[in-house]
Amino acid sequence: MATTLFDRTIAFAGICQAIKLIQGVARSGCCEHSALRISLNSIIVTNPASAFEVFGKEENLKLGLRTLINELDSRISSSELTRYLINILALERKLSGRRDSLAQLGNHLETVQRQIQHIDLLTDQMISNLASIYLEIITPLGPRIQVTGIPAQLQQIDIQHKIRALLLSGIRSAVLWHQVGGKYRHLIFGRKKMIEHAKIILTRNL
Repeated sequence: MATTLFDRTIAFAGICQAIKLIQGVARSGCCEHSALRISLNSIIVTNPASAFEVFGKEENLKLGLRTLINELDSRISSSELTRYLINILALERKLSGRRDSLAQLGNHLETVQRQIQHIDLLTDQMISNLASIYLEIITPLGPRIQVTGIPAQLQQIDIQHKIRALLLSGIRSAVLWHQVGGKYRHLIFGRKKMIEHAKIILTRNL
C-alpha cells in the first residue's frame, strides 16, 4: 500500500469524518446519511489495495476533508476534535499491539460482511452489530472515550449504538492512517501540509 501524503490525508479525513458524525449524532441525533454509510462501510473494507479504495472516491470524504481543513490547526489543542483524535489514535495503537484482539475483530468483520449481503448496513440491526463489536473488542483495551452531547440524546439506545459504530469507524481509519505511514509527528510537523493537500482534494471535488 502506498504511503504518500495523499494516502495519509485520505485516511486522516476518514478519522475526522467519523468524529464529525459522532458530534452530530450526540447533539441532535442526526447526521449526514451518505457520510454515515461511507464511514460505516469503511469498517468492512479489510483488504484494500490503497487508502482510496476504503472510501470509494474522494468526494465521499467531503465532510472529513472540511473538518480537517477547518478544525485541525494549532489553535485548537484543547478542542473537542483534538480530544477525540488523541483517544481514537491511542486505542488504535493498543488494538494493533494485541494479536488476539485483531484476530477476534477480523472474525467479527467477516460475519458482518456476510450479513450485509442480505441486510442493509444502515439498519438498526447492523448498526447494533457494529456497536457490539466495539464494546466487545475495543472497550476493554483502554479508557472509555467520553462523548460530549445532549444527555437526552445520549441516553437513547439507538444513539449509543450509532456512536459506538462510528467510533469503530474512526479506529478503522486510524489503522489505515498508520498503515500508510501516519505518525504522531505528522500531526505536529506535517499538519500544514496535510491541510493544504486536503484543500486540493476538496477543491477538485466541489
